[in-house]
Amino acid sequence: MPLSMTGYGRKVLHIENTMVTIEIRSVNHRFLDIAIKLPRTFLFLEDKLKKTVQSQFTRGRIEVYISIEGDGFSNRTLQADWELIDQYVTHLDRAKQKYHLNGEIPLTVLSSMQDFFHIKDTGGSLEKVHQLILEGTLDACKQVSVMRQEEGVYLTNDLTERLRSITETVLQLRTKRDIVRKEYQERIMERIRVYVDDEISKDGKFYQEIVLLAEKGDITEEITRLLGHIEHFERTMNSKEAAGRKLDFIIQEMHREANTIGSKSTDVSISEWTVSLKSMIEKMKEQVQNIE
Repeated sequence: MPLSMTGYGRKVLHIENTMVTIEIRSVNHRFLDIAIKLPRTFLFLEDKLKKTVQSQFTRGRIEVYISIEGDGFSNRTLQADWELIDQYVTHLDRAKQKYHLNGEIPLTVLSSMQDFFHIKDTGGSLEKVHQLILEGTLDACKQVSVMRQEEGVYLTNDLTERLRSITETVLQLRTKRDIVRKEYQERIMERIRVYVDDEISKDGKFYQEIVLLAEKGDITEEITRLLGHIEHFERTMNSKEAAGRKLDFIIQEMHREANTIGSKSTDVSISEWTVSLKSMIEKMKEQVQNIE
């Protein structure tokens, strides 16, 4: 049964004095496209989060939003490498004495050295927090999957009903194929009367060519292929594999056959059925865009 590419999942984690909210939205996309937005302090988790999402989905645009409220594990302190600073100042003093330099060492020199100072997070066991966020993301992904499955049931029922209507229309067209062939022959003969002289029209080979040309007005092949595409579509839709792209291709082939049938007939009823057929196929195409 096909899966929809539309879904939503949400997981809220309460860790110490902090609340972590994980939201995942899934929408249509030709391929698997993952977008993750999270606080800068957790950017290093992005790759692991992407791998978690990739393990659950094969197609669709997956948007992951992670927000953090509170300061339970966001306390930070500024730490200095005093040993390195001492060495730096000592070497500067030696340089002043050796080269007879005057002046004091400005604080801007020390503050500009990135190796002297660094910020350390003192908010407890961050490894545990990171693991909880990854697990929470997986839970939210599973919620999305459940919603996609539920939506997939609706899509399957809708497509099955549309497929039944298309089959009925194709079978109606099959009963009119003799009309299409006769109309096509009459159009050929009318053009012959207008453009061809009597001497050519008496040639036996000429009439053989007319018969071959008239056979091109037969819609039997198109109807047979359409019925084959319908069967292929139904079989693919009920398979266990991701079938969205394959179904989209089958729909294109169905639309092509419907266009050919429409181009071969001038009968009003057949034209109406063909228009209806193409309309139903187009609506199926819209639904197929939602399938993974």
